[in-house]
Amino acid sequence: MDKSVITRAAVAAVLALAVAGCGTTSGDGDDDSGSSGSEGQSAFTAPDVPMAESLGDNEGELSVLAWPGYAEDGSTDPSVDWVTPFEEQTGCDVSVKYFTTSDEAVTLMKSGQYDVVSASGDASLRLIAGGDVAPVNTDLVPNYADIWPYLKDRDWNSVDGQMYGVPHGYGANLLMYNTDVVTPAPTSWSAVFDDADSNAGKVTAYDSPIYIADAALYLMKTQPDLGIENPYALDDDQLAAAVDLLKAQRENVGEYWSDYLKEVQSFKTGDSVVGTTWQVIANLAQDEKVPVEAILPEEGATGWSDTWMVSSETDHPNCAYAWLDHIVSPEANAAVAQWFGEAPASAKACDVAEKGFCDTYHAGDEAYAEQIYYWTTPIEQCLDGRTDVSCTTYQDWTRAWTEIKG
Repeated sequence: MDKSVITRAAVAAVLALAVAGCGTTSGDGDDDSGSSGSEGQSAFTAPDVPMAESLGDNEGELSVLAWPGYAEDGSTDPSVDWVTPFEEQTGCDVSVKYFTTSDEAVTLMKSGQYDVVSASGDASLRLIAGGDVAPVNTDLVPNYADIWPYLKDRDWNSVDGQMYGVPHGYGANLLMYNTDVVTPAPTSWSAVFDDADSNAGKVTAYDSPIYIADAALYLMKTQPDLGIENPYALDDDQLAAAVDLLKAQRENVGEYWSDYLKEVQSFKTGDSVVGTTWQVIANLAQDEKVPVEAILPEEGATGWSDTWMVSSETDHPNCAYAWLDHIVSPEANAAVAQWFGEAPASAKACDVAEKGFCDTYHAGDEAYAEQIYYWTTPIEQCLDGRTDVSCTTYQDWTRAWTEIKG
């Protein structure tokens, strides 16, 4: 077994508990592409939280709140360590607290005990709205210049053109299928929706309310009369249509997944033959000789783009900014992306990553990224810019998800 296989297997074990919490989201709304600006944020007013104007001497310590796999110090694998180099370079001693859901991250950040947090799209707007994180002065983050432009100034990490963090890594929710069973090869999400009965009982789907956005995206592309412009901006009628589609799908779902290893095992045993996945999961399955392929369907896909954010109550702003700059440096960003299994945010990370890694994860492929509708928290103010209706919230989606699963 080569080193890359060992690494993927190790990170899967580390992240098994984390996967369930990674969701919430936002695509964009002023055209059909996944990266169509942040116009929807115009209805959202952020609290008045001061932004750092300059930096001074590092304070000597930093408290990091992170997804498992995002702040490795060599304790999981001695060869995987980007925390120790940071400590040596900055004099900031790092303590790390891992969380397993975005809800947990939001709650912990409200305590004011953590200096920085790696926030997914379902947490970032909540943290901004609650005044728990500060706007980030990107001029104080030199490596910010090398981040892919299409990850900047987006609905989930900025408000009215002001960044509230530094993009870290991203990826798409793909369609995976067993090539021996599912023929012809699918090209559309219809394989898990309208045509799901072709593989009744062997369809799998992501176990989270944010998966409602996957149904909304499919309806947006196939039923334009519903008027869906953004899969995270659904009024009552649009949410009802997505719920109906997911209830119909439920009849063909064998299991919902929220764990890397369990999905791999399900495809290995044949209990699942088609469903949503991540590239790293497809890689793991292929490493175990499972005959699967993963594709970005013709409708596009939902996905995630995580952001490092600074607490509004931090006592260590200099170490916090030093961390933001370090985590998107070429070496650290490449290391995180390879360990976790995602595309790095920094263009220069691809210069030091393993050969072929960035190609596998489509890093820097803007045309590919434009087909991704990134997780963003559904809020009452419609993210597609509508002002004549109220949109459903993540709480509404949570209740709907309970109804869908029965």
